[in-house]
Amino acid sequence: MALRRIALRDFVIVRALELDLAAGFTVLTGETGAGKSILIDALQLALGNRADAGAVREGADRLDVSAEFDADPALAAWLDEGGFEAGDALLMRRTVDVQGRSRGWINGSPATATQLRELGDRLLDIHGQHAWQSLTRPEAVRGLLDAYAGADDAALAQAWQSWRQVIAALDKARSAQDSLQRERERLQWQVSEVMKLAPGVDEWDELSASHTRISNAQALIDAAEGACSALEDDESGALAALSRAVTLLQNCEHIEPAFKELGEVLASSVAQASDAAHSLHGYLRQADTDPERLAEQDERMGLWMSLARRYKRTPAELPALLAGWQAELQTLDAQSDLEALERAEQAAQQAYMKEARALGKTRKQAAPRLAQAVTLAMQGLGMQGGRFEVVLEALAEPARHGLEDIAFLVAGHPGSTARAIGKVASGGELSRIALAIAVTTSQLGTAQTLIFDEVDAGVGGAVAETVGRLMNQLGRDRQVLAVTHLPQVAACADHHLLVAKQQTSARTKDGIRTESSVSVLDDDTRTREIARMLGGERMSQTSLAHAREMLGKKAPETSS
Repeated sequence: MALRRIALRDFVIVRALELDLAAGFTVLTGETGAGKSILIDALQLALGNRADAGAVREGADRLDVSAEFDADPALAAWLDEGGFEAGDALLMRRTVDVQGRSRGWINGSPATATQLRELGDRLLDIHGQHAWQSLTRPEAVRGLLDAYAGADDAALAQAWQSWRQVIAALDKARSAQDSLQRERERLQWQVSEVMKLAPGVDEWDELSASHTRISNAQALIDAAEGACSALEDDESGALAALSRAVTLLQNCEHIEPAFKELGEVLASSVAQASDAAHSLHGYLRQADTDPERLAEQDERMGLWMSLARRYKRTPAELPALLAGWQAELQTLDAQSDLEALERAEQAAQQAYMKEARALGKTRKQAAPRLAQAVTLAMQGLGMQGGRFEVVLEALAEPARHGLEDIAFLVAGHPGSTARAIGKVASGGELSRIALAIAVTTSQLGTAQTLIFDEVDAGVGGAVAETVGRLMNQLGRDRQVLAVTHLPQVAACADHHLLVAKQQTSARTKDGIRTESSVSVLDDDTRTREIARMLGGERMSQTSLAHAREMLGKKAPETSS
């Protein structure tokens, strides 16, 4: 997955540039100030670095940079998750206008700077005196050691995820248990309050009717007694009058047959009235004003009404409300089996710890081997007596990546104390250490394009030649781009690009505009560029001959 192409428009002093890149080791050279690092800056911008309106070429409205990479099936899932289409190539593009507004795209779909940066981290590593990427990121350091050890942390990641999920479920259950307990106590109190009344399902209607009767008992007695008198009074009672009427009709029914039917009707009325009078007497025998019973019912109805008001229900709804609370209590009692969840959490923790300890053991075994290999590489890079250490520091708490943090420490000179790699004082040392690590782990990392921005600063002679050979060796496994001032490094490259600066007439304040361009060198022009790097502006036959000699023995075999 290499960088195929870079395209720039109106970036700093570049009007327009389209540059195709090849696999292997490519160097960019040119005079100081020609704009060699501009290409690196543009590439970093395309891959999500902070946008700066000052990078827009003077007189232009906006800059536009893009970088095209070979497609990688391993990125298909990431692209799909982000909503980007996967194709035969991976195109990342960025524009910035003079107001500093930035826009980005991945394969033609809008992308945030964060997405560009995240994808860019997977595509290439940039090493320079002041641009330190991978080796300051803890996850990248772990990735290098794990790759060198041949360790796979997928099982550990899965065990961690499972453990986290069980812990979350247990915490939720415990939190809910507290809430459920409060709810249970509330329901129990409410149930106990209503159970003091123990309302029957149909009791309210019956109680209301009975209370109405007892509270009106005297009026009912008076009505019953009056009705009995109206029916049974000897002189004016209805029964006596009806009986006389029946007798009169019966005495004449032999004369008028119609009286027979009418008499039968009246006789039926006499019978019904007699039954009613009998029932009234029965009622009166049992009827009683019963003030004590009335007081009892008054008190019970008061309880019904009080509870109904408290729970904002009608009295008739209290039995159903009580039944609902009792059902809820049963449900709450059946919820949250904490013991089962605690057993599951312990099992998940044990599974994680097993994977973490196994991975930690593998890391501990690989750490000294990686340290020794990088230390050996440092010796040929002008850091004789320097030492590289891989330190595993136990974590206070388990983490997704295991039970230890991993740190790279470096001692640049014999007898010096090893310090964190990001705190090495010398930029040149930092660059050479990066190169030593990159060569040692060249077949292990994920980023297939490595860029070294003047990592050879501060070195020369035999060390410079070693740097060139190492980069050429690294280019066999990865695509390597290097900005260099050293002819020894440039001579070892598979491809040579020349960055040049020209001045053209333009409508500017002084009538001159400076622009930068990049060209691919052939054998002849490459020889001349190497000679320039050797002898400065005044090339001689000696420098040309030296350049031919250096190119003739380019990149001899290097033992790793």
